Amino acid sequence: MRTVKTVLVTLLSAGVLSVLIAAAVIYAGLFNVAATDPHWPATYWVLETARVRSIQVHAAGLAPPAGYDEPSKIVAAVGHFSEHCTTCHGAPGAKQSDLAEGMYPRPPNLKDVAGRYTPGELFWILKHGIKMSGMPSMESDGDAMLWSTVAFLEKLPRMSDDAYNDLWVQAQAAGGQGGMDHGAMNMDGAGNAQTPPAGHSHK
Repeated sequence: MRTVKTVLVTLLSAGVLSVLIAAAVIYAGLFNVAATDPHWPATYWVLETARVRSIQVHAAGLAPPAGYDEPSKIVAAVGHFSEHCTTCHGAPGAKQSDLAEGMYPRPPNLKDVAGRYTPGELFWILKHGIKMSGMPSMESDGDAMLWSTVAFLEKLPRMSDDAYNDLWVQAQAAGGQGGMDHGAMNMDGAGNAQTPPAGHSHK
């Protein structure tokens, strides 16, 4: 019994000491928050593990609604994606912007994201965003649009530059984001359609 008590006291003391050391490091300004300075390996492991497990737990049980991947909804999703996502994540035929290259963590290219997350997890990420990553919540765009965007991301690994361009043109013809309550979002102040995403052209 005495041995168990000694072990518990030792672990508790070590834990308190670790917290005090971490607090001292933070208060002294030794933890560099600059985007040009990568995380320490231990910090990266903690943040990455917390992110992955949080997404898995909170998205558990989320399943796509019927018909979320209909062709017309994919067109709408491309309009949404080109408006909100390409600056940071790029798109088929379009590179990430200089702004994205200066971010840390750098926004990932989404070409293979569907292979790393379930549809429910992708929806949860889009809806709620990710703290301390630059990924915003898109909850205001509505669940229907977000599920359509998930369907688009699932097709992205096999999508060619030309196929993406064709879908973008269809989205513009349908009214910006496919007419799903976002008809003016890809229009300029004069009501004209904006130019295609970088690297794309009308056919």
